[in-house]
Amino acid sequence: MKKYSEIKKIDYLGPQSKEPFAFKYYNPDEVILGKTMREHLKFALSYWHTIDYCGADMFGGSTEDKNFGETDPMAIYRKKADFAFELMDKLSIDYYCFHDVDIAPEGKTLKESLENFREMVDYLKELQEKHNKKLLWDTANNFGDKKFMAGAATSPNADIFAAAAAKVKACIDADIKLGGTSFVFWGGREGYDTLLNTDMALENDNLARFLTMARDYGRKKGFTGDFLLEPKPKEPTKHQYDFDAATCCNFLRKYNLMDDFRLNIEANHATLAMHEFNHELRTARINGVFGSIDANQGDMLLGWDTDEFPFNVHDAALAMYEILLEGGFKNGGLNFDAKTRRQSNTLEDILLAYITGMDTFALGLRIAVKMIDDGRLAEFVNNRYRSYREGIGKKIVEGTTDLEELASYAEAKSDFPVESGRQEYLEEVVNNIMFSVYAK
Repeated sequence: MKKYSEIKKIDYLGPQSKEPFAFKYYNPDEVILGKTMREHLKFALSYWHTIDYCGADMFGGSTEDKNFGETDPMAIYRKKADFAFELMDKLSIDYYCFHDVDIAPEGKTLKESLENFREMVDYLKELQEKHNKKLLWDTANNFGDKKFMAGAATSPNADIFAAAAAKVKACIDADIKLGGTSFVFWGGREGYDTLLNTDMALENDNLARFLTMARDYGRKKGFTGDFLLEPKPKEPTKHQYDFDAATCCNFLRKYNLMDDFRLNIEANHATLAMHEFNHELRTARINGVFGSIDANQGDMLLGWDTDEFPFNVHDAALAMYEILLEGGFKNGGLNFDAKTRRQSNTLEDILLAYITGMDTFALGLRIAVKMIDDGRLAEFVNNRYRSYREGIGKKIVEGTTDLEELASYAEAKSDFPVESGRQEYLEEVVNNIMFSVYAK
């Protein structure tokens, strides 16, 4: 197998190719439904798992060294950045995203950490211009450091709230400087482990105050993109305030933030909340808050956030179906919040993992287009709800009836037939569309 240094660019060779370092389904400049595949998918490199993750888990230490031969902290992070942009070039990835602590070493004080961060932001701007890359979004890591052990915006300590605000301010400034089109809030510890020591009302109100101040600052400074909440039900806290898409929508409505905030939906977070990935996308879409995607998948036998590179084509196709029905990405995109397995500890494995993930969603896109063109799913749903387009159903939808009329209407009927939902048939339709290539 080729070495990382020998590979200049991952080319599209088609589904018949057995070359490991080639795309089989992702052809970046192929036009589908009037847009290139790169425009449809807007792939982004996730800095934290790709550039900084070294194979450690809760039971064992690192299996990789990503210091790239350097010992000075700032030199290490410059080399990391060089590697990130080289990797994006090899993979034809146009976007990237990061947490503040991903791109720069932390100092002895918050002020020193932010100085390091700002210096590295300037370096990333140089690399963006050199490699013709764009920032999709950035975010503040307000969950990793000890001071955030009881939350950041929901901390019981106002000084911690202020420290979190300082980090978010610096990250919004960086987002503007680097031309990002979204800004993410993942409340990694914005929740509780026990209600016995928690003022839930104050914590939720403070979280809303925090988001409102961040929104106001960003708009004042000229940021025109989306602010994104990223739902997650648990881990590390027992119960997080951004549990799932529906919970986030309720929060945004309560605190009058719907106009500026959208959701960054992660596949693995969906399953941790006991939802399917496309359920969370549909919930965001029908509530007008679909924004961006963290693409990965979990292992249902493990039960925690395993952040695997996606290879489940069925899930990817149903996800892309929702995205196409939404009209595609606007300010968001599709980043791989995924890491190679601990035993996959070479630079070649990183390339292979991205190829797998990108091909999975490229194939999902191709299948989703077929699902829409085929029309059987949409036709079935449309027909199933036909009673709301005439008679009493039409009056219900138009709001021109009341409980008294409905009661009289129902009492006059002698039969209430309910048609089959035909779930098994529809599942076969999806399989038929996905695997029609095998038809003779």
